[in-house]
Amino acid sequence: MITDDDNGGVMIDLRVQPGAGRSAIVGRHGDAVKVRIAAPPIDGRANAAILELLAEELGVKQADVELVSGETGRSKRVRVGGINAAFATERLLGDSQAADGRNAGRRR
Repeated sequence: MITDDDNGGVMIDLRVQPGAGRSAIVGRHGDAVKVRIAAPPIDGRANAAILELLAEELGVKQADVELVSGETGRSKRVRVGGINAAFATERLLGDSQAADGRNAGRRR
């Protein structure tokens, strides 16, 4: 679901529902984070909206968020640089088990 990677960031598995009434992080969907996106899945608009939403929710620059896989499907994998899994889990899912928020070397 949300795991630390070897480059000072995290990998996040997503399950996306495009064309929703509003964009929001909904919670868990199996081993993924469920995301509703208002943008339609046309010309990459939903993917761009997902990256923008994650950057906003996680407090990182949009350039730190990249789609790794799942460009045309509902299951996607995203990499976010400069944070750790505990911080991402706390921000996206509200799990209070997150201790140390950001990596010490986080770019601003």
